[in-house]
Amino acid sequence: MKYPKEYLDEIKTRLKVSTVVSKSVVLKKRGKEFVGLSPFKNEKTPSFTVNDEKEFYHCFATSEHGNIFDFVMKIQNLKFGEAVKHLAQLAGMQPYMFSKQDEIREKKWKEYQSIFRQYVDFYHNELLKNENYSFARDYLKNRSLTKDEVKKFKIGYIEKNPNLFEKLKSNYSEQALSETGLFYLDEKKKIYVERFRGRLIFPINNISGQPIALGGRIIENLDYLAKYINSPETNFFKKGSNLYNLDLARQLSNKTDHIYLVEGYMDVVGLSKNGVDNVVANLGTSLTDKQILTLNQFFDDIIICFDGDESGYKAALRAAENSIKELKPEKQISFLFLPNKEDPDSYVNKNGKDNFIDFTKQSKLSIHQFIFSHYKKQTKNDPSSLAIFEKKLRSIVNTIKDDLIKKYVLEYFLEKIAELTPHSYQNKNKFFVKRTKSLDATKKHFNDSQSLTSVELKEFSLLYLIMNNLNLLQANIYLIENIKLFTEINKKIFELIIEKLKSGEQIAIKDLKLDNQLLEKINKFAPIKHILKNQADDDQKTIELLEDISRDLRNYDLEFRIQELESKFSLDMSETTFNELKELKKKQNLN
Repeated sequence: MKYPKEYLDEIKTRLKVSTVVSKSVVLKKRGKEFVGLSPFKNEKTPSFTVNDEKEFYHCFATSEHGNIFDFVMKIQNLKFGEAVKHLAQLAGMQPYMFSKQDEIREKKWKEYQSIFRQYVDFYHNELLKNENYSFARDYLKNRSLTKDEVKKFKIGYIEKNPNLFEKLKSNYSEQALSETGLFYLDEKKKIYVERFRGRLIFPINNISGQPIALGGRIIENLDYLAKYINSPETNFFKKGSNLYNLDLARQLSNKTDHIYLVEGYMDVVGLSKNGVDNVVANLGTSLTDKQILTLNQFFDDIIICFDGDESGYKAALRAAENSIKELKPEKQISFLFLPNKEDPDSYVNKNGKDNFIDFTKQSKLSIHQFIFSHYKKQTKNDPSSLAIFEKKLRSIVNTIKDDLIKKYVLEYFLEKIAELTPHSYQNKNKFFVKRTKSLDATKKHFNDSQSLTSVELKEFSLLYLIMNNLNLLQANIYLIENIKLFTEINKKIFELIIEKLKSGEQIAIKDLKLDNQLLEKINKFAPIKHILKNQADDDQKTIELLEDISRDLRNYDLEFRIQELESKFSLDMSETTFNELKELKKKQNLN
């Protein structure tokens, strides 16, 4: 549901952008603006500006910009509704109430929070103070953990026959307690049982630091019990959307550009104890797109460091094949493999922080190096095996969403294969154009493309698609004749092409007599060319791609018109302007 504009404007009226931003960034006044170090990038020279008059911030290092809602959403990884609630509270305003259903969900969330807070606090205090829990404290001492770590991570212990359910039942319904996942019904005995009894518990917090789930570890050697268990998924906890310790680690994103991703809670606690605080753990499941995207909001390099055994290696391979999809030119995903039978906790306790950091610098592998190395080990030097090897690498590359990265990772793989089979690749033009240090070229290519706007890149894709499908589009001119372009030079080329196509004469690209430099620029930067490469002679796919580009350009047009009307409305506040704006936003939602 949408918040009324009046309510959002009231928040913006009460809160200056500098007031909100200064809670996360040290700002200095410079003329009409404030400047500071970017919260989105590790830098030494300030490139981040705030303008209270225009009600926006802008980061020249990353091109991030927006209003106070955008800032809070990005910095705290909140959804829009959560950012509104946070800022309304900061502005001293009452939270906005929606429908009865929203009220019910909000009430359930507060109840859920309250139960978890009491549960975590109770068993944390028991571990610290209860004399009967000395064996649990001894276990933690043997794992080199002190009271400081126990307090920092609010670790607790639950006895084998707890009765906290009965105490909580006086304040909460059985249904509410059951829906937290902390308890389950024993069908035979018809009683509710604590899921984590007999285990150390590690609270899993949301990004705001509120406990929403638990991880539990047994401290006795009992083969019939799983060493670790996690909370089941609930209405307020999804394993694939959360990471252990993210609430604390994200606060370090201004100081470091990399984050360690490990397998277990004890790995996080052990590394933190030794001074490595930029660390999170996934929650007993394969690494998800959501977790990678979340980490990418705060850090430029994700270093995946799983246990140095066979299961840790297999988990790393699954993580590599899944996370390479989200690789971007400005982001890295790396892998760190510890010596056999070591995990991050044991390694750092034996060798210390400095050794661990040095080991990382010397031993980490980029994601594409790891994937190539893994499948190369399984390959024999015969045509059939090499064909399977190349086919597998190509299929992995095709999952990458960013077209530039897709291109250069494929080139890296093909160059490495060429080193294995030099005679097969003597005529390199048949396969690919070999470039030196192709992934370094990615960075240059990316930097060059940054001078182009997203609209220009989309227009380049449209022109590239048309110029490589002249006959198809001459027969279907209606598909493109009403498309609107925004860049003057691209608009002129487009109009020239339309005129030639409508003439009915058979034409080729050379007949268009385009400027060679411009043609080269389109061929170099049109993102769609990497998709078309795999869709040769597929007219239906070409038309689908054309429709996608056309829809995107229509949305650009709507965005520009909406921005113009918003500026106009801020001046005239007329009902006519407001209604026009409302209609355009409806169209935008339909697109």
